[in-house]
Amino acid sequence: MKTLKSIMLGLALLIVCSAAKANTYTDGDNLTKTFVINTYIDAMTHGKIKGLSDVIDQDAKFSMLRGKTLLNFTKSEMIESLNASKNIDQACTTTTTTVESNDALAVIKVDMQFDGFVRSNFVTISNTSDGWRITNVYSVFK
Repeated sequence: MKTLKSIMLGLALLIVCSAAKANTYTDGDNLTKTFVINTYIDAMTHGKIKGLSDVIDQDAKFSMLRGKTLLNFTKSEMIESLNASKNIDQACTTTTTTVESNDALAVIKVDMQFDGFVRSNFVTISNTSDGWRITNVYSVFK
């Protein structure tokens, strides 16, 4: 019985220590290019907006070309818009292509293929002092 108590106490201590040591995604070391772009894609295609605000730079600019009209949005306007479609899966197929990538920035093309049109998002992510962050998104509808 004493051994069982010791084992259970050891397991409980291990779990508590592991949870206390766990890093969050807001830690700059965890904000990798892949993590940032996957968070963006999850938000856009599946409505999973948890963590999206953390991967978008405060001064990020969102531009959308619709026909001949260019619309511009701020981070807060974009987050507010995505909150309206929270947890809603888009009926599209998503593909990504790296347009440019180096130690300072990366441009990733995210194509969302819907029935009848394609939304191409050119996502610029920059290596900031707090890790990789989305600094610009330019969307075109074809």
